Amino acid sequence: MRITSFLLLMASAAALSGCATISRVADLPEMNPNAVYPQKTKTQVALEALPPPTRPVAIAVYGFTDQTGQFKPSETGQTLSRAVSQGGGSIMVKALQDAGRRQWFTIVERESLRNLLNERQIIREMRERYLGETNVNAQALPALLFAGVLLEGGIIGYDTNTVTGGAGAGLLGISAKTEYRQDTVTVYLRAVSVRTGEVLTTVTASKTIASRSLGANAFAFVAFKELLEAELGFTTNEPDQVALRQAIEKAVYGMIMEGVELKLWDFADAAEGKRLTDAYHLERDGVIPADRVMAAIKRADAAPRQRMTPRGLAIVGPKLSGVQEKEAAQN
Repeated sequence: MRITSFLLLMASAAALSGCATISRVADLPEMNPNAVYPQKTKTQVALEALPPPTRPVAIAVYGFTDQTGQFKPSETGQTLSRAVSQGGGSIMVKALQDAGRRQWFTIVERESLRNLLNERQIIREMRERYLGETNVNAQALPALLFAGVLLEGGIIGYDTNTVTGGAGAGLLGISAKTEYRQDTVTVYLRAVSVRTGEVLTTVTASKTIASRSLGANAFAFVAFKELLEAELGFTTNEPDQVALRQAIEKAVYGMIMEGVELKLWDFADAAEGKRLTDAYHLERDGVIPADRVMAAIKRADAAPRQRMTPRGLAIVGPKLSGVQEKEAAQN
């Protein structure tokens, strides 16, 4: 009976100490033998919801590298693993494709340009050997696309332990504690004009990475020569790669809005573009938090649109994206 009481007390202490860490049963890890597609982030959804531009922008990314030079911290000794993902260029290309559902940018391959040129050379030699071509057939091997805008930048900061803390309590050999830690990853992005070399706009975006843990243990005599010893714990770490992905997506979103403000490109729907750029300015200048801005944009997109008619105000239904409008027209 006393053992049961001690176990219940320990479980209650763990629950109280971890109420801010584990709020749902769904937070507990589950074994899944199948590979899954990652869930869309809020920044990715915001990128996909962007209205189409007046015309796509041809853009090139030669790389988006880790400029921090930091290695992953280890308690056992030196490690050669980097603190952040080295696949920033691939994440950047995916974020550019997500903008307006592939309507904003025409992305040309530059990160593996040597491989591309090698394959084109092989095609040229094979056609020359087996077809006897002395000049390149423009239809079989057209010229490569060129970009008008070059994207440069990289991961410029990975700050660890920007916020740390915890709490704990113990009584008669039974104790519980919770700890938390916060890191920050920062990316820098600039758009450069290929024709003049001018830096058109620059954007910096950051994302926090949260880590939390809770633990409880009991060490007490429950009867003569009967010692109770029990321990439990739980730790959650936000994936660094997901945080980096969100920071890059946020930088791409900000670059689009900065370019609209500087008249480098524009939305096809000027009124819709103004609504989004105004919301971006409020978030960028710290007037309204990012989560409230995104929630307001989502509510506005779901609300029915209104237009003036000769007889007054008419409701024309919810606003459709460019892809949805094409599907509706086909149907």
